[in-house]
Amino acid sequence: MTVHVDIVSAEESIFSGSAEMVFAPGEMGELGIAPRHTPLLTRLRAGEVRIQPAGGGEEQFYYVSGGMLEIQPHVITVLADTALRAKDIDEAAALQAKEKAEKALQDQESDIDYAEAQAELARAVAQLQTLERLRKTRSS
Repeated sequence: MTVHVDIVSAEESIFSGSAEMVFAPGEMGELGIAPRHTPLLTRLRAGEVRIQPAGGGEEQFYYVSGGMLEIQPHVITVLADTALRAKDIDEAAALQAKEKAEKALQDQESDIDYAEAQAELARAVAQLQTLERLRKTRSS
């Protein structure tokens, strides 16, 4: 059994196809979604969406910065603020963003928005974790 999956960002459609299983970073924790899952609408946090494609192909990894996840019995839709294929993530930019956010959080005297700095740090860490998972999968 399979389920149709669409991953869409504000700019473009990132993925559209059939899957045997989908894993997504729900606001309250990771969700594992199989075909004929109970309908659900939830917010996403920054993290990776993993898709096990129909027919047993290689698992696919995508980064989302947040958004909404809609689950219907035969369709899963990820509406992401930003979505990237894991292979398209700029590791240098993610490392730089992480360092900048960490520095901003440590600087007690600056006039920064701590919530925004924490969110930027979470996004950068999620991108780096997605890249790491992709590397581990490919080296196995």
